[in-house]
Amino acid sequence: MQAIWVDEKVCVGCRYCAHVATNTFLMIQETGKCRAIRQDGDSTMVINEAIDTCPVDCIHWISFEELIAKKQEEKARAAY
Repeated sequence: MQAIWVDEKVCVGCRYCAHVATNTFLMIQETGKCRAIRQDGDSTMVINEAIDTCPVDCIHWISFEELIAKKQEEKARAAY
C-alpha cells in the first residue's frame, strides 16, 4: 500500500493538485504550499491526474513507513 507525499520544500503553491483532487490536497495558508490531507480522499486515477499536473514534480507515492518517517522529520525541524 502506498501513500501520497507532497515535498513542501519543492512545492511552488500553484494549487493545481488541489483543484484536481479536491478531497486529497489542500493549500496551507500559513506556508502557501499544498499538502495531502487525506490518503483516501479521491480515486487513484484522480490523484494520479493531480500528480501529473504538478509543474515541479513534488508529489510522490511512497510507502506508509516512509510517510511516517517524513512526518517525524517535519516535527523535528519544526521544533528547532
